Amino acid sequence: MPKTNKIYTVSQINSLIKIAIEEKLPPRLIVRGEISDWKHHTSGHCYFSLKDEGAVLPCVMWASKFKNVKFSPEDGMEILSTGHIDVYAPGGKYQLYVDKLEPAGVGALQLAFEQMVAKLLQEGLFDEAHKKALPLYPMRIGILTSESGAALHDITDSIHSRWPCAKLFLYPVPVQGEGSAAKIAAALRDINRRNQKLELDVLIVCRGGGAMEDLWAFNEEVLARAIFDSTIPVISAVGHEVDTTIADFVADARASTPTKAGVVAVPDMQEILGQLNSTEQRLANQTRARLKIAEHQLEVILANAVFRNPLVLIQNSRQQLDDLSADLEEFIKALLTKAHRELSAAYEQIIRIEPHRLLGYKTIELNNWQNLADVSIRTAVNNCRMQLTAQENRLSALNPRSVLHRGYSITTNKQTGLLVKTSGDVSIGDLLITELANENLIESEVKKK
Repeated sequence: MPKTNKIYTVSQINSLIKIAIEEKLPPRLIVRGEISDWKHHTSGHCYFSLKDEGAVLPCVMWASKFKNVKFSPEDGMEILSTGHIDVYAPGGKYQLYVDKLEPAGVGALQLAFEQMVAKLLQEGLFDEAHKKALPLYPMRIGILTSESGAALHDITDSIHSRWPCAKLFLYPVPVQGEGSAAKIAAALRDINRRNQKLELDVLIVCRGGGAMEDLWAFNEEVLARAIFDSTIPVISAVGHEVDTTIADFVADARASTPTKAGVVAVPDMQEILGQLNSTEQRLANQTRARLKIAEHQLEVILANAVFRNPLVLIQNSRQQLDDLSADLEEFIKALLTKAHRELSAAYEQIIRIEPHRLLGYKTIELNNWQNLADVSIRTAVNNCRMQLTAQENRLSALNPRSVLHRGYSITTNKQTGLLVKTSGDVSIGDLLITELANENLIESEVKKK
C-alpha cells in the first residue's frame, strides 16, 4: 500500500513549534536590542519589537511586570530585555515575553532620574521664580519623615540647639518602598489644606542616606508636583551630602543632610541674641548722643531773653495794641470831620441854586412844549389824512374794475390768461372767463368768430 502523508491543522503546527521552542531554547533569556514600535496599551500591557542590523523580535510585557520599570522606554532606546520565548498561537508568531527591562550601558534608575529631571525642567518646576522665601523666624515647623529613622532625631536636635523656641510637629510617612512617594505627597497636600488651623511656617521633607533605590521615592513625579504645589515653604533634606534627588530641585530650599536642615530652617538663637545686644548698645549710644544734643539746644533756648522774662512779649503786644487803637480813633475822627465839611459845603451850594424855583420854571416850560407838540401832531395827522383821501380817489379812478358797476365787463382767455381785446385773441373751442361787478364770474366757450 502507498504511504500517505499526515495532515496537520494550523493549531497543531503552532503547538509543535511551541514544544520545539520550549525544548531547544533556555527558559530565560537576556536579549539586547533597539526598541521600535513601542505601544503602551490602555490596559497597561506593552507591545514592542527589539531589532538589530539583521532581524526583528516581537515582544510583550504585561502590566504587572511593567509597573516595576522606573524609566520611560521609547523608540530608538537600546535596552536589555529579560524573559522567555513562546508562541502566540492565535497569531501564529513567536515573541519574547519580557519580565524585566534595563537600559543598556546605564542603570535603569539613573536613566529614569535623568528623564524625570528633563521633563520637570522643561515644565519649569525647578525655576527660581517659583521658589518661596523661607521665614526668618519660624515658630511652627512640620517634619515629614519616618518616626523610627535617625533623621528625625538629627533634625530635632539641630533645631532645638539653635532655636529652642520653635515648636515641631511630626507627620510620620514611609520614606522608601512601593507607594511611599504617593503617601508623602498625600500628607503634603493634606497639611496644606489644613494649614489655616495648623499655622505651620515651614515644612521639612527628609530621610537619611541610602542607595539610589532607597531614596527613589524622592525622585518620583507625584512627590515633586506635591512639593511644587505646596503653599507652605518646603525644605528637602534627603540622604548624605553626595545624594541629590528631584525633591531637592523642586523644593524651596535644600539641606545636604537632615542635620543641616536645622541650619537652613531656623536661625541661631545665640547669633540673634548677639545681634540684639549689639543693636541695643548701638541704640543706647545713639540715644545718649541725641539727648546731649537736645540738652544743648534746650540750654540755648532757655538762655534767650524771652524765657528770662516771658511777660515782655505780652506787655509789648498790649502796648502795640493801645497805640493802634489810638491811631484808629484819630483816623476815624479826622474822616468824620472831613465828611461833615464836605456835606455842609454841598448844602450851601444847593441853597444858592434855589431848586424849588428852578423846578417851577422848568415845569411851565415843559407844559408849553407839550401843548405845542399836541397842536403840531394834530395838524400833521389831518394833512396826512387829506393826502391819503386824495390818493385813494385817484387810485379808484384808475382801477379798471371800477367800470364794472356801470355795466361793463372784463373777458380773459382761460387757456392763456390774457385779456380778450379782439377776436384774434381767441380760437374756436377756447374757454373764456367774463368778470362782472361784485366779483361775479361767467365761464363760456367760443363757438363762432
